[in-house]
Amino acid sequence: MLRLKHATDPRWADLVGKDIEEVLTDHAYCEQKAASTAISMIVKFPEYPELVQEMSLLAQEEMDHFKRVHDIIVARNLKLGRERKDEYVHELLGFLKKDGSRIVQLVERLLFAAMIEARSCERFRVLSEHIEDLELAAFYRELMASEAGHYRMFLQLARKFGKPEGLDVDARWAEFLAFEAEMIQRFEKSARIHG
Repeated sequence: MLRLKHATDPRWADLVGKDIEEVLTDHAYCEQKAASTAISMIVKFPEYPELVQEMSLLAQEEMDHFKRVHDIIVARNLKLGRERKDEYVHELLGFLKKDGSRIVQLVERLLFAAMIEARSCERFRVLSEHIEDLELAAFYRELMASEAGHYRMFLQLARKFGKPEGLDVDARWAEFLAFEAEMIQRFEKSARIHG
């Protein structure tokens, strides 16, 4: 379903299992950034009512996920550390086209978000199947389904907005997948969601 070109090595879950506080902190900020991204899309593209509706719901859901991750941190007497720079997201941002119409820019942002959600979904699956912490395995199994829904929503919106403009969204998505497959191989060495 995700069509990712490079699968995460299941041994990545071992890194996570050895540094739960790090991955939970990183995950919490990933959820917060996802909510911020949804709000940013509303601010940048307010003329699209369907987009505004979807992003409003998404921002609420992502902040709920942030709270749930934070609740786990508190329950385990861990601390939410400072925000970490997400090199994966930063590098993926560099792949976006910087020119073109507003629709091109919107489609690029939607595909960018779909890519992040797809990889997050895949990482959550790996954790749900390979981490020894049963509470976290169940938690990530639940969130995996949510991320899959977000991925599909972003991709569907990109296709919907791109089609009337004659944009070949599927071809551009294939370029995203190829770029990300090369890139992700450098990001399996730390206890972070995209690490």
